[in-house]
Amino acid sequence: MRYSKSDQPGSQETNLAETTLADTTEDKLRAEIEDLKRQIQERSSQPVVAPHASWHPSGVAIWSIFLGVIVVIAVAFFAGDARVLKRQAIIQAEAREQQEALPRVVVMEVGRSTHDSELELPGSIQAATEAPILARADGYIRSRLVDIGDRVHAGQPLAEIEAPELDQQVDQAKANLEQTRAALDQAVANQHQGKANEELARVTANRWTNLAGKGVVSRQENDQYQAQYQAQVANLESLEKAVAVARSNVSAAEANLGRLNEMQSYRVVKAPFDGVITLRNVDVGALVNTGNTLLFRIAQTATLRTYVNVPQTFSSSIRVGQAAQLSVTNLPGRHFTGTVARTANSLDPNTRTLLVEVHVPNPDGALLPGMYAQVDLSSPRADPPLLVPSDALIVRTDGTQVAVVRTDHTVHLQKIDVGRDYGDRLEVLGGLKDGDVIVQNPGDVAREGVKIDPVFQASKGATPAGKGASK
Repeated sequence: MRYSKSDQPGSQETNLAETTLADTTEDKLRAEIEDLKRQIQERSSQPVVAPHASWHPSGVAIWSIFLGVIVVIAVAFFAGDARVLKRQAIIQAEAREQQEALPRVVVMEVGRSTHDSELELPGSIQAATEAPILARADGYIRSRLVDIGDRVHAGQPLAEIEAPELDQQVDQAKANLEQTRAALDQAVANQHQGKANEELARVTANRWTNLAGKGVVSRQENDQYQAQYQAQVANLESLEKAVAVARSNVSAAEANLGRLNEMQSYRVVKAPFDGVITLRNVDVGALVNTGNTLLFRIAQTATLRTYVNVPQTFSSSIRVGQAAQLSVTNLPGRHFTGTVARTANSLDPNTRTLLVEVHVPNPDGALLPGMYAQVDLSSPRADPPLLVPSDALIVRTDGTQVAVVRTDHTVHLQKIDVGRDYGDRLEVLGGLKDGDVIVQNPGDVAREGVKIDPVFQASKGATPAGKGASK
């Protein structure tokens, strides 16, 4: 069985109220319509006085507008207040989250340096052998046979000196030699004569000794002949000494002549060894004096010497026979292989450096004496030290430290011993162990016991980015 709305319980009272409200509203609307019609008729019956006559809305319209404005203002107020409250809540939540969150810090695992200890230092290239060529004879330069930059061989003539006075001295020495030889011949002849006289005196003395023994002659006469014999013996010894002196004079004259002849050979100036002429100080016609005038300077460049001052920190890693690589700025991309020939085995007390000499073959003459070179010395290490970035260091009054991150993510300031400096990285000799985690750039986070959120970065301990020590 179906029921209509009017048949349901309580529906009659509701319908009656709705009907009453509708009648009242309809009456009001009709009254307002009639009022509006009347106003329109009155206005249409009246002449238009002015085009600017104003329109006066009804009270209902005014109240409707007023209520609409109030509703809009209220809605806007409550909507804006809700957005502000929501924004404040978000900001407060973010602030609480930031306060409760741990600081994120970039960390890295400590690694070891390379097994080859690399050291690059400046060096000065010098010739293996260099000598000044001075005049050994007084005179004038007759001819000059070489100039700066010429390559010469040992014994090659470099210049000729004209020395007429030396020629005269040679002639005089020859004459003196002939004179001493003649004196020697005379002394030898006198010696022969002395021997003959001594022999005659000896025979005569022997005869008189026999006669005196038989009583034929007196003892006085025998003593006289015996004395003459002794005098001839002494005379012969004197003549023999004279011969020795004459022979010595001849030897001296010969030596003097040989010296002058040798000096004559110095009139032709020769190269003492293979090399290159690096200085020419005279020209044709120049007056030269023995031992005072510098003619040339010659350098042997087939093998060059490079001197390097190694700081005390790295002196223990240098050994004789160690390989070295040289490079010069004017020959980019080219490297020259050398060998450590010797060291001073002592540090310079002023600079605390070890003087090292490196021999470098130079067959093509590309390297020149006096060049500035970079010498790369390398040596193997059985136990390479640890390597950390220079930004990780914390330098304070109580020493050099790094920020070590423990297993519970807390920071511990650890003192370290710094070794070789590579510029952007340093070797650590003590205070750390392989595998330790450190803060790469501590900054304000470097506080003892602070807890952090570590972000790992790959270690670069095996490939040091810099070379060389403190220059």
